[in-house]
Amino acid sequence: MLKGFVSAFRTPDLRNKLLFTLGIIVVYRMGVAIPTPGVDYGNVQQCASLVSSNSAFAILNLFSGGALLQLSIFALGIMPYITASIIVQLLRVLIPRFETLYKEGPEGQAKLTQYTRYITLGFAALQSASYITLARNGTFFPGCDIPIIPNDSWYVIATMILTMTTGTILIMWLGERITERGVGNGMSLLIFTSIAASFPGAASTIWNSSDGVRNTILVGLLVLAIIAAVVYVEQSQRRIPVQYAKRMVGRRMLGGSSTYIPMKINMAGIIPVIFASSLLMLPTVIVQFSGDSPSDWVLWMQTHIATPGSWGNTLLFTLLIIFFAYFYTAITFNPNDVADNMKKYGGFVPGIRPGQPTADFLAYVLSRITAAGSLYLAIVALLPTIAFVALGLSASIPFGGASVLILVGVGLDTVKRIQSQLEQRDYEGFLK
Repeated sequence: MLKGFVSAFRTPDLRNKLLFTLGIIVVYRMGVAIPTPGVDYGNVQQCASLVSSNSAFAILNLFSGGALLQLSIFALGIMPYITASIIVQLLRVLIPRFETLYKEGPEGQAKLTQYTRYITLGFAALQSASYITLARNGTFFPGCDIPIIPNDSWYVIATMILTMTTGTILIMWLGERITERGVGNGMSLLIFTSIAASFPGAASTIWNSSDGVRNTILVGLLVLAIIAAVVYVEQSQRRIPVQYAKRMVGRRMLGGSSTYIPMKINMAGIIPVIFASSLLMLPTVIVQFSGDSPSDWVLWMQTHIATPGSWGNTLLFTLLIIFFAYFYTAITFNPNDVADNMKKYGGFVPGIRPGQPTADFLAYVLSRITAAGSLYLAIVALLPTIAFVALGLSASIPFGGASVLILVGVGLDTVKRIQSQLEQRDYEGFLK
């Protein structure tokens, strides 16, 4: 591994890409620390020290690298862009024009990217206005009466909305520059950076807790076990053999080759966990907006649903992950399209007739793989939370399964990209 990094930095163009990527990450982390105009940064820090955690915004604050609860210029993080990207992918199923653009190649996909940017702009403006409203009424730090935004005149609020929206657009631009001129997927690397930046503070919290040494060792072993499991499952595939029949084209014989369709066990990736975490945040937001004298059903929701680690919260989180795993996999992998493409080029699965029987076979395999993949996602996402509650730690510590899934997934993808570029230059790469 170390030899691979040395080889990467010895290659001039690859070294420039790595340094460019690191420079963009430094700029991103600098923006996280710059407060939005109109925010009293001293009051924010004081409220943050008085209120230990805010579970309603824990996931969003984690994905923004801690910028959300500081109301910095990058407070929204990359989440508006991710939401817009997911919506555009869903619209491909609902709007035939979007699917046509996707199949047109680079030009059509460029138009879809432009639509994604427009939707990102709208989401960023809406979310910035919502978060500023929540910060004004004290929802960000419940129990802290210190004003975070002392001057709430309309032009100050408008300036804050414009600044935070522009910050999201800048993050989107930085991520696209990494993708074009750097190494790896820019958006994924920015999320990776945000999550990794919160780990030192979380490790310090665990170390300073009661039985800190024991908890640190146990959490470290748990994280290593989860990383090993994630790497094993993410690299696993169900390979469907495909045989291509021989055919004459002019005087040449084509076909006769054999290949396979790689179907990952977890085809949906981290998307089901992100969707489930976002929806699971709604009960907590409802509880916080219910006021000082909530009704009985709100109290029940607060006890059984909104509390991390409770049986209702755990059960709902599991069901949402399983549902979104099936939903997103069905959108991204269409067995009918795969079967039609195979039939068009003379391919077939041994023992299965081309056409609809092949599509039915692929759907059969896909449903069973997704069942295992969704259970894997649920176990990985819930196991750290259950372990933290058992150790007496806060369930909002960012060593959760979703964080590890993102870190390992992005890390594997980035290493593979660097390795492929090294192999093009006759180097061994990271893996022998």
